[in-house]
Amino acid sequence: MATIEVDEYTKFTVAFAARVANLSESAIIRRLVEGSAQADDKRPQSIDQGVTIYADYEGHRVRARYTEPARVEIIDGPLAGQSFKTPTGAARAVVRNYNPTINDNRNGWTFWQIDNESGARTPLQSIRPGTVRSGRGSLKGRIVASGDWDSAEVNDSIADDFGLAP
Repeated sequence: MATIEVDEYTKFTVAFAARVANLSESAIIRRLVEGSAQADDKRPQSIDQGVTIYADYEGHRVRARYTEPARVEIIDGPLAGQSFKTPTGAARAVVRNYNPTINDNRNGWTFWQIDNESGARTPLQSIRPGTVRSGRGSLKGRIVASGDWDSAEVNDSIADDFGLAP
């Protein structure tokens, strides 16, 4: 079996994920590697030139073009030629156009799908700038957990704080 050197934090994180998922550490790493490869396959290569996207709403398919950092230009249908600063603005316009009597609040990053011609639904969110993160959460590197962070005493103390102690 091959050996991979990792820092203490990474080892701890992989071991924790393995316990939670009831898998081996090797299986966790395999899933991470496979997931990373799949994410790279799904990301369109030429975002600078724009990515063709679409939305299916009220029986209508609306096609548009997404360009970074977040602009959406609708390319067909009654809204053709209109350009929006955000995917959400474009999504709201589509909803208002086809169903003006309802609240148009929509998350444009999930409303729009990438037209990758494979038939698989891939939300625009998957290529959203800033979604590729090197660490988990905004506190990465700022929290230091003591060795007893998951001890019975600490868990009992937390349960007591929430009024759940036996």
